Amino acid sequence: MLKILICGVGKVGAALAKQLSREGHDLTLIDKDPYVLGSGVEAYDVISLRGNVASAAVLREAEVESAELLIAATGKDEVNLLCCMTAHTLNPKLHTIARIRDPEYREQAYAMRGVFGLSMIINPEMQAAAEIERLLKFPGFLKRETFAKGRMEIVELQVEADSKLCNVPLTELGRLVKCRVLVCSVLRGDSAIIPAGDFVVQAGDRLFVTATTNNLSALLRNLGYISHRARRVMLAGGGHVSYYLAKQLEKSGVAVQIFEYNRERCEELAELLPRVSVLCGDVSNHDLLESEGLEDCEAFVSLTGLDELNVVMSLFAHSRGVPQVITKMGRMGTNALLSSLPIGSVVCPKELCTDTIVQYVRAMQNQTGAALSVHLIADGQVEAAEFVVDEKTRFCGVPLRELKLRRGVLVVGISHAGSIAIPDGNSMFTKGDTVVVVSGEDRIIHQLNDIFE
Repeated sequence: MLKILICGVGKVGAALAKQLSREGHDLTLIDKDPYVLGSGVEAYDVISLRGNVASAAVLREAEVESAELLIAATGKDEVNLLCCMTAHTLNPKLHTIARIRDPEYREQAYAMRGVFGLSMIINPEMQAAAEIERLLKFPGFLKRETFAKGRMEIVELQVEADSKLCNVPLTELGRLVKCRVLVCSVLRGDSAIIPAGDFVVQAGDRLFVTATTNNLSALLRNLGYISHRARRVMLAGGGHVSYYLAKQLEKSGVAVQIFEYNRERCEELAELLPRVSVLCGDVSNHDLLESEGLEDCEAFVSLTGLDELNVVMSLFAHSRGVPQVITKMGRMGTNALLSSLPIGSVVCPKELCTDTIVQYVRAMQNQTGAALSVHLIADGQVEAAEFVVDEKTRFCGVPLRELKLRRGVLVVGISHAGSIAIPDGNSMFTKGDTVVVVSGEDRIIHQLNDIFE
Protein backbone atom coordinates (compact mmCIF):
# COMPACT_ATOMS: atom_id res chain seq x y z
CA MET A 1 0.00 0.00 0.00
CA LEU A 2 1.33 3.44 -0.99
CA LYS A 3 0.58 6.87 0.50
CA ILE A 4 -0.60 8.92 -2.50
CA LEU A 5 -1.66 12.57 -2.80
CA ILE A 6 -4.06 13.37 -5.66
CA CYS A 7 -3.95 17.12 -6.29
CA GLY A 8 -6.96 18.22 -8.31
CA VAL A 9 -10.14 16.15 -8.25
CA GLY A 10 -11.53 16.78 -11.72
CA LYS A 11 -12.30 14.03 -14.24
CA VAL A 12 -8.82 12.48 -14.10
CA GLY A 13 -8.42 12.90 -10.34
CA ALA A 14 -11.81 11.33 -9.61
CA ALA A 15 -11.11 8.38 -11.93
CA LEU A 16 -7.77 7.82 -10.20
CA ALA A 17 -9.37 8.01 -6.75
CA LYS A 18 -11.86 5.34 -7.77
CA GLN A 19 -9.26 2.92 -9.14
CA LEU A 20 -6.48 3.46 -6.57
CA SER A 21 -8.85 3.28 -3.59
CA ARG A 22 -10.13 -0.03 -4.96
CA GLU A 23 -6.54 -1.27 -4.90
CA GLY A 24 -6.19 -0.35 -1.22
CA HIS A 25 -3.87 2.67 -1.32
CA ASP A 26 -3.82 5.40 1.33
CA LEU A 27 -5.23 8.39 -0.58
CA THR A 28 -5.45 12.08 0.24
CA LEU A 29 -7.42 14.30 -2.17
CA ILE A 30 -6.61 18.01 -2.35
CA ASP A 31 -8.75 20.59 -4.16
CA LYS A 32 -10.16 24.08 -3.70
CA ASP A 33 -13.70 22.91 -4.48
CA PRO A 34 -15.48 21.48 -1.40
CA TYR A 35 -18.15 19.86 -3.59
CA VAL A 36 -15.76 17.56 -5.50
CA LEU A 37 -13.95 16.73 -2.26
CA GLY A 38 -17.23 15.78 -0.58
CA SER A 39 -18.16 13.56 -3.52
CA GLY A 40 -14.80 11.81 -3.30
CA VAL A 41 -15.04 11.17 0.43
CA GLU A 42 -18.57 9.81 0.12
CA ALA A 43 -17.70 7.46 -2.75
CA TYR A 44 -14.28 6.17 -1.66
CA ASP A 45 -12.25 5.50 1.47
CA VAL A 46 -10.07 8.63 1.27
CA ILE A 47 -8.96 11.70 3.24
CA SER A 48 -9.80 15.12 1.78
CA LEU A 49 -8.14 18.49 2.23
CA ARG A 50 -9.44 21.80 0.89
CA GLY A 51 -6.78 24.21 -0.33
CA ASN A 52 -4.34 25.36 -3.00
CA VAL A 53 -2.43 22.29 -4.25
CA ALA A 54 0.66 24.39 -5.02
CA SER A 55 0.87 25.81 -1.49
CA ALA A 56 3.69 24.45 0.67
CA ALA A 57 1.52 24.89 3.77
CA VAL A 58 -1.31 22.84 2.27
CA LEU A 59 1.08 20.12 1.10
CA ARG A 60 2.65 19.93 4.57
CA GLU A 61 -0.84 19.62 6.08
CA ALA A 62 -1.42 16.71 3.66
CA GLU A 63 1.78 15.13 5.08
CA VAL A 64 3.68 15.30 1.81
CA GLU A 65 6.92 14.51 3.68
CA SER A 66 5.72 10.95 4.32
CA ALA A 67 3.99 10.45 0.94
CA GLU A 68 5.45 8.24 -1.76
CA LEU A 69 3.62 9.60 -4.81
CA LEU A 70 1.95 12.87 -5.77
CA ILE A 71 -0.28 13.21 -8.84
CA ALA A 72 -0.94 16.80 -9.98
CA ALA A 73 -4.07 16.72 -12.15
CA THR A 74 -5.62 20.19 -11.87
CA GLY A 75 -6.94 21.92 -14.98
CA LYS A 76 -3.95 24.31 -15.11
CA ASP A 77 -0.54 23.15 -16.31
CA GLU A 78 1.27 25.92 -14.44
CA VAL A 79 -0.32 24.90 -11.14
CA ASN A 80 0.58 21.26 -11.75
CA LEU A 81 4.22 22.11 -12.42
CA LEU A 82 4.47 24.36 -9.36
CA CYS A 83 2.74 21.71 -7.23
CA CYS A 84 5.26 19.04 -8.24
CA MET A 85 8.25 21.35 -7.81
CA THR A 86 7.10 22.46 -4.34
CA ALA A 87 6.27 18.91 -3.23
CA HIS A 88 9.59 17.54 -4.46
CA THR A 89 11.43 20.29 -2.57
CA LEU A 90 9.62 19.28 0.62
CA ASN A 91 10.22 15.57 -0.03
CA PRO A 92 13.11 14.81 -2.43
CA LYS A 93 12.28 11.07 -2.41
CA LEU A 94 8.73 11.73 -3.63
CA HIS A 95 7.61 10.42 -7.04
CA THR A 96 5.59 13.06 -8.91
CA ILE A 97 3.30 12.87 -11.95
CA ALA A 98 2.02 16.03 -13.64
CA ARG A 99 -0.73 16.42 -16.21
CA ILE A 100 0.55 18.80 -18.90
CA ARG A 101 -1.93 19.54 -21.69
CA ASP A 102 -0.62 22.61 -23.51
CA PRO A 103 1.64 21.71 -26.47
CA GLU A 104 3.79 24.77 -25.69
CA TYR A 105 4.62 23.44 -22.22
CA ARG A 106 5.04 19.75 -22.92
CA GLU A 107 8.51 19.72 -24.50
CA GLN A 108 9.74 22.40 -22.11
CA ALA A 109 8.48 20.49 -19.07
CA TYR A 110 10.13 17.29 -20.29
CA ALA A 111 13.45 19.05 -20.90
CA MET A 112 13.26 20.66 -17.44
CA ARG A 113 11.81 17.66 -15.58
CA GLY A 114 14.78 17.69 -13.19
CA VAL A 115 14.07 21.32 -12.25
CA PHE A 116 10.37 20.62 -11.70
CA GLY A 117 11.04 17.35 -9.87
CA LEU A 118 8.93 15.36 -12.34
CA SER A 119 8.99 11.57 -12.44
CA MET A 120 6.41 11.39 -15.23
CA ILE A 121 4.42 13.69 -17.52
CA ILE A 122 0.98 12.66 -18.75
CA ASN A 123 -1.04 14.27 -21.51
CA PRO A 124 -4.56 12.78 -21.80
CA GLU A 125 -5.29 14.69 -25.00
CA MET A 126 -2.16 13.43 -26.73
CA GLN A 127 -2.94 9.88 -25.57
CA ALA A 128 -6.48 10.22 -26.94
CA ALA A 129 -5.18 11.48 -30.28
CA ALA A 130 -2.78 8.53 -30.53
CA GLU A 131 -5.63 6.11 -29.71
CA ILE A 132 -7.90 7.66 -32.36
CA GLU A 133 -5.12 7.55 -34.96
CA ARG A 134 -4.67 3.84 -34.27
CA LEU A 135 -8.42 3.22 -34.60
CA LEU A 136 -8.46 5.02 -37.95
CA LYS A 137 -5.91 2.51 -39.26
CA PHE A 138 -8.35 -0.39 -38.66
CA PRO A 139 -11.90 1.01 -39.01
CA GLY A 140 -13.64 -2.25 -38.05
CA PHE A 141 -12.47 -2.14 -34.44
CA LEU A 142 -14.13 -0.12 -31.68
CA LYS A 143 -11.00 -0.22 -29.52
CA ARG A 144 -7.43 -1.47 -29.70
CA GLU A 145 -5.06 -2.21 -26.81
CA THR A 146 -1.45 -3.04 -27.66
CA PHE A 147 0.93 -5.50 -25.98
CA ALA A 148 4.27 -7.22 -26.68
CA LYS A 149 5.87 -4.07 -28.13
CA GLY A 150 3.04 -3.62 -30.62
CA ARG A 151 3.02 -7.20 -31.93
CA MET A 152 -0.16 -8.34 -30.15
CA GLU A 153 -3.46 -6.58 -29.54
CA ILE A 154 -6.79 -6.94 -27.81
CA VAL A 155 -9.41 -5.45 -30.12
CA GLU A 156 -13.12 -4.79 -29.56
CA LEU A 157 -15.76 -5.83 -32.11
CA GLN A 158 -19.49 -5.08 -32.07
CA VAL A 159 -21.61 -8.04 -33.22
CA GLU A 160 -24.48 -6.79 -35.38
CA ALA A 161 -27.60 -8.81 -36.23
CA ASP A 162 -26.28 -9.60 -39.75
CA SER A 163 -22.76 -10.51 -38.58
CA LYS A 164 -21.18 -13.84 -39.54
CA LEU A 165 -20.42 -14.24 -35.81
CA CYS A 166 -24.07 -14.49 -34.74
CA ASN A 167 -24.98 -17.81 -33.10
CA VAL A 168 -21.43 -19.15 -33.57
CA PRO A 169 -19.81 -21.05 -30.67
CA LEU A 170 -16.27 -19.90 -29.90
CA THR A 171 -14.92 -23.36 -30.80
CA GLU A 172 -15.86 -22.53 -34.43
CA LEU A 173 -14.35 -19.05 -34.47
CA GLY A 174 -10.96 -20.03 -35.90
CA ARG A 175 -12.60 -21.77 -38.88
CA LEU A 176 -14.75 -18.71 -39.55
CA VAL A 177 -12.05 -16.03 -39.39
CA LYS A 178 -9.31 -18.26 -40.89
CA CYS A 179 -6.63 -17.02 -38.48
CA ARG A 180 -5.57 -17.71 -34.91
CA VAL A 181 -7.50 -15.52 -32.43
CA LEU A 182 -8.86 -15.85 -28.90
CA VAL A 183 -11.97 -14.20 -27.44
CA CYS A 184 -10.79 -13.20 -23.98
CA SER A 185 -13.93 -11.37 -22.83
CA VAL A 186 -17.48 -10.64 -23.91
CA LEU A 187 -19.65 -7.73 -22.82
CA ARG A 188 -23.30 -8.80 -22.97
CA GLY A 189 -25.59 -6.03 -21.74
CA ASP A 190 -24.02 -4.71 -18.55
CA SER A 191 -22.16 -7.92 -17.71
CA ALA A 192 -18.59 -8.85 -18.64
CA ILE A 193 -17.98 -12.57 -19.22
CA ILE A 194 -14.70 -14.46 -19.56
CA PRO A 195 -16.07 -17.17 -21.86
CA ALA A 196 -15.42 -20.89 -22.28
CA GLY A 197 -15.18 -22.61 -25.67
CA ASP A 198 -18.88 -23.53 -25.74
CA PHE A 199 -19.95 -19.87 -25.40
CA VAL A 200 -22.28 -18.88 -28.27
CA VAL A 201 -22.01 -15.36 -29.69
CA GLN A 202 -25.23 -13.34 -29.95
CA ALA A 203 -26.22 -10.13 -31.73
CA GLY A 204 -25.41 -7.12 -29.56
CA ASP A 205 -22.38 -8.74 -27.90
CA ARG A 206 -19.14 -6.79 -27.76
CA LEU A 207 -16.23 -9.17 -28.23
CA PHE A 208 -12.70 -8.52 -26.97
CA VAL A 209 -10.45 -10.54 -29.25
CA THR A 210 -6.75 -11.27 -28.79
CA ALA A 211 -4.78 -11.48 -32.04
CA THR A 212 -1.32 -10.81 -33.40
CA THR A 213 -1.06 -7.46 -35.18
CA ASN A 214 -0.34 -9.30 -38.44
CA ASN A 215 -3.71 -11.08 -38.22
CA LEU A 216 -5.84 -7.98 -37.67
CA SER A 217 -6.40 -7.26 -41.36
CA ALA A 218 -7.30 -10.91 -42.03
CA LEU A 219 -9.72 -10.88 -39.10
CA LEU A 220 -11.57 -7.85 -40.47
CA ARG A 221 -11.51 -9.05 -44.06
CA ASN A 222 -12.87 -12.51 -43.29
CA LEU A 223 -15.66 -11.07 -41.14
CA GLY A 224 -16.66 -8.60 -43.85
CA TYR A 225 -15.70 -5.45 -41.92
CA ILE A 226 -14.20 -2.34 -43.52
CA SER A 227 -10.45 -2.83 -43.60
CA HIS A 228 -9.02 0.11 -45.60
CA ARG A 229 -7.76 3.19 -43.82
CA ALA A 230 -9.68 6.47 -44.10
CA ARG A 231 -8.20 8.96 -46.54
CA ARG A 232 -10.47 11.89 -45.62
CA VAL A 233 -11.41 12.69 -42.02
CA MET A 234 -13.63 15.36 -40.45
CA LEU A 235 -12.91 16.55 -36.89
CA ALA A 236 -15.66 18.37 -34.97
CA GLY A 237 -14.05 20.73 -32.46
CA GLY A 238 -10.66 22.41 -32.45
CA GLY A 239 -9.26 21.59 -29.01
CA HIS A 240 -5.97 19.96 -28.05
CA VAL A 241 -7.03 16.47 -29.18
CA SER A 242 -7.91 17.79 -32.64
CA TYR A 243 -4.57 19.57 -32.90
CA TYR A 244 -2.53 16.50 -31.94
CA LEU A 245 -4.61 14.20 -34.15
CA ALA A 246 -4.58 16.46 -37.21
CA LYS A 247 -0.83 16.91 -36.90
CA GLN A 248 -0.37 13.13 -36.87
CA LEU A 249 -2.83 12.45 -39.71
CA GLU A 250 -1.36 15.02 -42.07
CA LYS A 251 2.04 13.31 -41.72
CA SER A 252 0.33 10.13 -43.00
CA GLY A 253 -1.15 11.89 -46.03
CA VAL A 254 -4.74 11.94 -44.71
CA ALA A 255 -6.91 14.90 -45.77
CA VAL A 256 -8.23 16.57 -42.59
CA GLN A 257 -10.99 19.12 -42.01
CA ILE A 258 -11.42 20.76 -38.59
CA PHE A 259 -14.66 22.54 -37.65
CA GLU A 260 -14.31 25.06 -34.81
CA TYR A 261 -16.72 27.76 -33.59
CA ASN A 262 -14.18 30.17 -32.03
CA ARG A 263 -12.60 32.37 -34.70
CA GLU A 264 -9.47 33.12 -32.67
CA ARG A 265 -8.86 29.39 -32.19
CA CYS A 266 -9.44 28.83 -35.92
CA GLU A 267 -6.76 31.35 -36.79
CA GLU A 268 -4.39 29.74 -34.30
CA LEU A 269 -5.01 26.24 -35.75
CA ALA A 270 -4.63 27.49 -39.32
CA GLU A 271 -1.22 28.90 -38.41
CA LEU A 272 -0.12 25.76 -36.56
CA LEU A 273 -1.48 23.36 -39.21
CA PRO A 274 -1.01 25.04 -42.61
CA ARG A 275 -1.86 21.87 -44.59
CA VAL A 276 -5.11 21.23 -42.71
CA SER A 277 -8.45 22.72 -43.75
CA VAL A 278 -9.80 24.73 -40.78
CA LEU A 279 -13.42 25.91 -41.07
CA CYS A 280 -14.95 28.45 -38.68
CA GLY A 281 -18.53 27.48 -37.91
CA ASP A 282 -20.95 25.79 -35.55
CA VAL A 283 -20.37 22.01 -35.66
CA SER A 284 -23.98 21.44 -34.59
CA ASN A 285 -25.10 23.06 -37.86
CA HIS A 286 -25.97 20.03 -39.96
CA ASP A 287 -26.27 22.08 -43.15
CA LEU A 288 -22.67 23.26 -42.75
CA LEU A 289 -21.37 19.72 -42.38
CA GLU A 290 -23.35 18.47 -45.36
CA SER A 291 -22.26 21.39 -47.54
CA GLU A 292 -18.64 20.53 -46.72
CA GLY A 293 -19.09 16.91 -47.84
CA LEU A 294 -19.97 14.94 -44.72
CA GLU A 295 -21.51 12.10 -46.74
CA ASP A 296 -18.31 11.71 -48.79
CA CYS A 297 -15.86 11.58 -45.88
CA GLU A 298 -14.64 8.20 -44.64
CA ALA A 299 -14.37 9.04 -40.94
CA PHE A 300 -15.98 11.55 -38.57
CA VAL A 301 -14.54 12.28 -35.12
CA SER A 302 -16.52 14.24 -32.49
CA LEU A 303 -14.03 16.11 -30.31
CA THR A 304 -15.84 19.06 -28.75
CA GLY A 305 -15.68 19.72 -25.01
CA LEU A 306 -19.33 18.68 -24.51
CA ASP A 307 -20.08 14.96 -24.26
CA GLU A 308 -23.74 15.44 -25.17
CA LEU A 309 -22.86 17.40 -28.31
CA ASN A 310 -20.32 14.75 -29.30
CA VAL A 311 -22.97 12.04 -29.01
CA VAL A 312 -25.46 14.03 -31.10
CA MET A 313 -22.85 14.81 -33.78
CA SER A 314 -21.78 11.17 -34.01
CA LEU A 315 -25.39 10.00 -34.27
CA PHE A 316 -25.90 12.46 -37.14
CA ALA A 317 -22.74 11.31 -38.94
CA HIS A 318 -23.86 7.69 -38.57
CA SER A 319 -27.30 8.57 -39.96
CA ARG A 320 -25.61 10.05 -43.05
CA GLY A 321 -23.73 6.82 -43.71
CA VAL A 322 -20.22 7.83 -42.66
CA PRO A 323 -18.32 4.49 -42.56
CA GLN A 324 -16.34 5.18 -39.38
CA VAL A 325 -17.43 7.31 -36.43
CA ILE A 326 -15.36 8.02 -33.29
CA THR A 327 -16.70 9.84 -30.22
CA LYS A 328 -14.65 11.47 -27.46
CA MET A 329 -16.15 11.22 -24.00
CA GLY A 330 -14.85 13.34 -21.13
CA ARG A 331 -17.16 13.42 -18.12
CA MET A 332 -19.41 10.52 -19.06
CA GLY A 333 -16.68 8.00 -19.94
CA THR A 334 -17.60 4.61 -21.39
CA ASN A 335 -20.74 2.84 -20.20
CA ALA A 336 -23.41 0.37 -21.26
CA LEU A 337 -25.86 3.11 -22.29
CA LEU A 338 -23.41 4.62 -24.77
CA SER A 339 -22.55 1.19 -26.18
CA SER A 340 -26.18 0.77 -27.19
CA LEU A 341 -26.02 3.89 -29.40
CA PRO A 342 -24.55 3.91 -32.94
CA ILE A 343 -21.77 6.36 -32.10
CA GLY A 344 -18.88 4.13 -33.18
CA SER A 345 -15.72 3.93 -31.13
CA VAL A 346 -15.71 5.76 -27.80
CA VAL A 347 -12.40 7.25 -26.66
CA CYS A 348 -12.10 8.58 -23.12
CA PRO A 349 -8.92 10.57 -22.32
CA LYS A 350 -9.34 10.23 -18.55
CA GLU A 351 -9.48 6.42 -18.81
CA LEU A 352 -6.35 6.27 -20.98
CA CYS A 353 -4.59 8.52 -18.49
CA THR A 354 -5.77 6.43 -15.51
CA ASP A 355 -4.45 3.21 -17.08
CA THR A 356 -1.00 4.79 -17.47
CA ILE A 357 -0.84 6.04 -13.89
CA VAL A 358 -2.14 2.76 -12.39
CA GLN A 359 0.64 0.97 -14.27
CA TYR A 360 3.19 3.37 -12.75
CA VAL A 361 1.76 2.88 -9.25
CA ARG A 362 1.97 -0.89 -9.54
CA ALA A 363 5.55 -0.65 -10.74
CA MET A 364 6.35 1.39 -7.62
CA GLN A 365 4.73 -1.27 -5.44
CA ASN A 366 6.55 -4.15 -7.11
CA GLN A 367 10.00 -3.02 -8.14
CA THR A 368 10.47 -6.40 -9.83
CA GLY A 369 7.72 -8.36 -11.50
CA ALA A 370 5.38 -5.40 -12.04
CA ALA A 371 3.14 -5.24 -15.10
CA LEU A 372 4.70 -3.79 -18.25
CA SER A 373 1.30 -2.48 -19.30
CA VAL A 374 -2.21 -2.39 -17.85
CA HIS A 375 -5.45 -1.79 -19.77
CA LEU A 376 -9.06 -1.81 -18.62
CA ILE A 377 -11.47 -3.33 -21.15
CA ALA A 378 -15.17 -4.25 -21.23
CA ASP A 379 -16.26 -0.89 -19.75
CA GLY A 380 -13.67 -1.25 -16.99
CA GLN A 381 -14.94 -4.63 -15.78
CA VAL A 382 -11.97 -6.64 -17.08
CA GLU A 383 -8.26 -5.89 -16.77
CA ALA A 384 -5.59 -6.94 -19.26
CA ALA A 385 -1.99 -6.86 -18.01
CA GLU A 386 1.38 -7.85 -19.48
CA PHE A 387 4.18 -9.38 -17.38
CA VAL A 388 7.74 -10.62 -17.89
CA VAL A 389 8.43 -14.21 -16.81
CA ASP A 390 11.43 -14.13 -14.44
CA GLU A 391 13.29 -16.48 -12.12
CA LYS A 392 10.60 -16.07 -9.46
CA THR A 393 7.72 -17.08 -11.76
CA ARG A 394 6.19 -20.43 -10.84
CA PHE A 395 5.34 -23.27 -13.26
CA CYS A 396 7.73 -22.29 -16.06
CA GLY A 397 7.71 -24.97 -18.77
CA VAL A 398 4.38 -26.44 -17.61
CA PRO A 399 1.58 -26.70 -20.24
CA LEU A 400 -1.32 -24.34 -19.51
CA ARG A 401 -3.79 -27.23 -19.39
CA GLU A 402 -1.97 -28.53 -16.28
CA LEU A 403 -2.06 -25.21 -14.41
CA LYS A 404 -4.69 -24.26 -11.85
CA LEU A 405 -5.47 -20.60 -12.43
CA ARG A 406 -7.59 -18.46 -10.16
CA ARG A 407 -11.23 -18.15 -11.15
CA GLY A 408 -11.82 -15.38 -13.66
CA VAL A 409 -8.21 -15.38 -14.93
CA LEU A 410 -7.18 -16.30 -18.49
CA VAL A 411 -3.77 -16.36 -20.23
CA VAL A 412 -4.38 -14.80 -23.66
CA GLY A 413 -0.92 -14.28 -25.16
CA ILE A 414 2.69 -15.40 -24.85
CA SER A 415 5.66 -13.70 -26.51
CA HIS A 416 8.75 -15.93 -26.83
CA ALA A 417 11.95 -14.63 -28.47
CA GLY A 418 9.93 -12.11 -30.47
CA SER A 419 7.40 -14.69 -31.67
CA ILE A 420 3.79 -14.20 -30.54
CA ALA A 421 1.55 -17.14 -29.66
CA ILE A 422 -2.19 -17.05 -29.01
CA PRO A 423 -2.11 -19.90 -26.49
CA ASP A 424 -3.94 -23.20 -26.25
CA GLY A 425 -3.72 -25.96 -23.63
CA ASN A 426 -0.32 -27.12 -24.89
CA SER A 427 1.29 -23.68 -24.67
CA MET A 428 3.81 -22.89 -21.93
CA PHE A 429 5.98 -19.96 -20.87
CA THR A 430 9.66 -19.84 -19.95
CA LYS A 431 11.99 -17.29 -18.38
CA GLY A 432 12.30 -14.15 -20.49
CA ASP A 433 8.87 -14.52 -22.15
CA THR A 434 6.16 -11.92 -21.77
CA VAL A 435 2.67 -13.11 -20.85
CA VAL A 436 -0.64 -11.25 -21.25
CA VAL A 437 -3.44 -12.18 -18.83
CA VAL A 438 -7.00 -10.93 -18.39
CA SER A 439 -8.91 -10.98 -15.12
CA GLY A 440 -12.36 -9.98 -13.84
CA GLU A 441 -12.72 -6.73 -11.89
CA ASP A 442 -12.62 -8.59 -8.57
CA ARG A 443 -9.14 -9.96 -9.39
CA ILE A 444 -6.29 -7.44 -9.24
CA ILE A 445 -3.13 -9.04 -10.66
CA HIS A 446 -0.06 -7.22 -9.31
CA GLN A 447 2.48 -9.90 -10.30
CA LEU A 448 2.37 -12.89 -12.63
CA ASN A 449 2.34 -15.37 -9.73
CA ASP A 450 -1.00 -13.85 -8.63
CA ILE A 451 -2.77 -15.73 -11.46
CA PHE A 452 -2.25 -19.15 -9.82
CA GLU A 453 -4.52 -20.72 -7.21
